[in-house]
Formats: sequence, C-alpha cells, structure tokens
Amino acid sequence: MIDFAPLLQPDRGQTARAIHVVHPDAYADWLSHQPVRVRTAVAAHGLTGKAGDRAVLPGEAADEWAMLLVCNEALDSPWRIASLASTLPAGIYRLATGEIGAAGLGWLLAQHRFDRYHSGASEAGARVLLTTEAAAIDETVRLATATATVRDLVNTGASDLGPAELEATVEALGREHHGRVTVTRGDALATGYPMIYAVGQAAVKERAPRLIELEWGDAGHPRVAIVGKGVVFDTGGLDLKPSAGMRLMKKDMGGAAHAIALAGLVMAARLPVRLHLLIPTVENAVAGNAFRPGDVLRSRAGLTVENTNTDAEGRLILGDALTRAGEEKPELILDFATLTGAARVALGPDLPPLFTDDAALAGELLAAGELLDDPLWRLPLWDGYDEMLKSDIADLVNAPDGGFAGAITAALFLRRFVPKGVAWAHMDVFAWRPVGKPGRPKGGDAFALRACYQLLKNRYGRALIAGR
Repeated sequence: MIDFAPLLQPDRGQTARAIHVVHPDAYADWLSHQPVRVRTAVAAHGLTGKAGDRAVLPGEAADEWAMLLVCNEALDSPWRIASLASTLPAGIYRLATGEIGAAGLGWLLAQHRFDRYHSGASEAGARVLLTTEAAAIDETVRLATATATVRDLVNTGASDLGPAELEATVEALGREHHGRVTVTRGDALATGYPMIYAVGQAAVKERAPRLIELEWGDAGHPRVAIVGKGVVFDTGGLDLKPSAGMRLMKKDMGGAAHAIALAGLVMAARLPVRLHLLIPTVENAVAGNAFRPGDVLRSRAGLTVENTNTDAEGRLILGDALTRAGEEKPELILDFATLTGAARVALGPDLPPLFTDDAALAGELLAAGELLDDPLWRLPLWDGYDEMLKSDIADLVNAPDGGFAGAITAALFLRRFVPKGVAWAHMDVFAWRPVGKPGRPKGGDAFALRACYQLLKNRYGRALIAGR
C-alpha cells in the first residue's frame, strides 16, 4: 500500500505551485482581479466558469505556473481537489487560500492505486500538498490508510484472500497495536458457533471457517464491539447464484474489511475503549457436505433457524458473532455487512442503510455522515415485519418467503441475536463503487467508515482529552 504520510506536509513556506479553487458563482469576480497573462490564458482555454473548468495559469517567469480549478464542491468536501491529485505532474502544491480542510483526504486517496495484479505498474510520482493545518495531518493520513485498507482487501481476488488471509490481516493489526487475537476453528467452532461452521463447512480444508477475535485496550474502559461479515466468496451455496450475481462475490467480505479498518482507526487514535473486533469468516462453497435448504441450524444463542435459502448465509454467521459480542456486555455494537441486494435496490450503491432501535445513536451517526460527506440513511426495524421470520418447525427462518422488505427482515434477524439494552447499529454496506469518481475509483470502497469513527471519537474522545 502507498505510504500517504509524505504526500501531506506542513506548509513552512516551501516553494510550491499554487492551486486556485474557485466556485462558479465567484469565477467572474476572481477573473477580474487576475493579471492580463492569466486572463489571456483562461480565454485561450475557452473557459466559461462552469464547474469542472481547469487551466494552467502562467506565472511571471517561464517555468512558473499555477493551476485553476472551477469547482462547486462544498468547502468541507473531501473530494474538492481530488481530480487534480490524480492528474497534476509530480511536485509540491498549496491551495492559494492556504487552508485545505477535509480536501486533504481526497488528495491522498486520489493517489492510491490497487496495482497488485498489474505487471509493470508505472509510477506517477508523488504529488505533495502543503497545509497550514499541521495538527490534522496524522488523522488525515490514518483515515486515508483505513479507506485504502478497505479498498485493497475488497479488490483482492478470492483466490488470494480466504479466511486464513483475513486471519493474518487481523494478526498483523494485533501485533501493531499490542492487541490479543484468538481464533476459533474446527471442532470448537462446530460446537461453539454452529451457524458459522455450517455455512463454511463445504470449503476446502485450507479455507476452513473460523471466528477471529481481537481485544485491545484497558479492561476498565467502556467495551465496544465491532463485527464484520467475512464471507470471502459467496457462490450462494446450493441455492447457487447465476454467473452475473457471482461475478463480484469476492467483495462479500466487505463488512469484515470495514470492521478491520475501523478497529485500526480506534487503536491508532488510542481511544479509551475496550475494543472487541469479531470477524466470522467463511467461504460459502458447494460440495457434498454443504448445508442445505430446509436444514435446521442451531445457533450459539440457542435459537434454532430453519435455513430457507443458502444464499442468505451472511446473517447466519453474524448471528453467532453478535451473540459472542453480547456475552461480554458491551455498551455499543457496530456491525458492517454486505448483506442484502434489497438494500441496493432501495438506496443504490452509495448510500448504506442504517438500522438501529436507538434514536440517539441513529442521530449521532446520521449527523456524522452528513458532516463528513460519508452519508447513511436510516431504515426502520419495523416490528410488524418480525412475523415474517416465523418458522413452522424452528424458532425462525433466515430468509422469509416473498422477498418483501429484504433489508429490513435481514436486520430484524440480526436483532434476535443482540442482547436487549445494548446499543447496536447495523450498516448494510455495498463495499463497491460501480462508477469511478475523483478520488474514488471503480472497485472496492469504504462507506460509513468515517461516520462510525467520528461517532466513536465523539463518544469516547472526550474522555481521552480529559485524561491527558
């Protein structure tokens, strides 16, 4: 992964080329105050001041130049100058206005490339941005690194990223931050986490299912659990997906990627929490011992689940992991999962639905998402649909017939495994960007990650400051 730290540096008056970012509404006034050489260059480019216009502006000397970008992005948008970071020549730049605000994040991420599978990938050279807000550099670098972690994990082919590789990723994170990692597999998984075992039992031995847990922090601090769905590849099981539906199923561990990245942010910031990261990870494969439609599965919670669809496997493994998280009596559980196609039909790829019964928690997450341009949209845990989960032969089904309100019924299924009284939020993320945008290329991507991190900082960061 790219080292983002050298790309964002304190402004100490170094020689740098200026970037003028001008809103369309302010363009005419800005242009009227420019010297003749600039107005001439702008006219030669045929610019009219509409969003997206850009030009190289000549300086007084032959080798001096600056950059103009007409942009209607908000001043606090992370993506305000991302388009320049991926196209400008290597060099050192500063905004003409001095402060960069959130734009530093987009500047960094625009220079990230997933090139694991490219032969002879070319080096574009570093584009360094200077900032007068030196205190914000480390945090911006951490956010860029976390986002790139999600992208790289999701973009990696399933042949190179199985349960063992996710385990190694968490092990490395634990070593970096001195956390304790435990892994449950084999017979212990079959007896202790029977739904995780059932979903993953058809995979080859090298890709056997497991529950990965990381604990970090002072035991006296508030306990926070972060859970991520780690289905490294989803064939749909015996309810086999068509080829078009299977094409992107390497990304079905996107929830795990988000959870790992968020845990890394928490530990790097040393938030005063007792962190519990849980990654149930499986491959939903097809073999003679694959779990079947009609099987009744026992769960760690003691509930029995009639499996009506082997392609609704993510909620099964999350059920056991949420039960485990609840046993430690956390005050907050956050879970991420690429859980339902219904969520995409309802809200599209960019807007993850948020499910929680806690109005205060919902308000904080939505506000954080709006502040950071990392939005969520709250959908209801509608009690009236809970009856759709009824089974004739077990405590509940994993996938109701009819397909109505699929994202909601999936969230209601998860709620059955969360202890009452524990604040819990479920994010049904897509983890994939079908169409690239500046700073956000097509492929794996993080959604609601920064919003959730902001929530944790808001709730627990004050205690950190007070303790200093």
